[in-house]
Amino acid sequence: MAENRTMNDTNTSFLKLETLPDAQSGHDERALPIERVGIRGLRYPLKIRTKAGIFPAVGNFEMDVALPAHVKGTHMSRFIALLQKQEEAIDSATVVNMAREMLPLLNADEGRIQFTYTHFVKKAAPVSKVESLMDYEVTWMAKAKQNVEGSIDVELSLRTLVPVMSLCPCSKEISEYGAHNQRSHITMSVVLDPKTKMTVEDLVAAAESQASSELWGLLKRPDEKWVTEHAYDNPKFVEDLVRDVAGQLKQDQRILSLVVEAENFESIHNHSAFAKISLTK
Repeated sequence: MAENRTMNDTNTSFLKLETLPDAQSGHDERALPIERVGIRGLRYPLKIRTKAGIFPAVGNFEMDVALPAHVKGTHMSRFIALLQKQEEAIDSATVVNMAREMLPLLNADEGRIQFTYTHFVKKAAPVSKVESLMDYEVTWMAKAKQNVEGSIDVELSLRTLVPVMSLCPCSKEISEYGAHNQRSHITMSVVLDPKTKMTVEDLVAAAESQASSELWGLLKRPDEKWVTEHAYDNPKFVEDLVRDVAGQLKQDQRILSLVVEAENFESIHNHSAFAKISLTK
């Protein structure tokens, strides 16, 4: 029986590719290099490696390369091809490897991969030990550049937003009983040594350990009592949050530079309080 082929057939061997023009590889006369050209807003399924195992996620990707002045265009489809060939679960090492693979695939001297996804961590409540999931917004970014020796250098960065609880020291000091508290967001952006491994859980722990209290998805009454009293015994201004978290990250030899931001969504004001620290080792 004759084999039927359609335009949507994934087997494209019947196409005579050598006869098709490649306009993107043509010469451009305008002599204007492009700093970044690529794709944005691509959602793609991922496997994420965590300390507890591997879980599925969906990443929102932005991938680009620098384009020399004499080249007309880049090969956009090759970004997708790079993602499709990834079989390993994502961690810091695989992100570095992807960035290194991208440059020769795109015939580029420098490029960038960035993707954001929701990272889940299973946590046990402090007293009842009931388990639930906490979610954290995570962004990985790898910048690759070919050096003069011909090898590829990669700058790897990780950004994580961690929701925590903070209790106001001033409110505690001036009140006869009670103190106002709020949910806070701690955002950490760190540039990492690409030769070492860091997990999202490492960053999450650095933030949660310095807050008035960490958060859980599910708490029983004994847990709520513990969280309330723990936060009361551990008051933090927004200034305390950024200083304590930055101090914690500064000690980590895997981190080359860092930016820590904290935002308190005030419970007694209709505005937020925020603070930011940047450090380069």
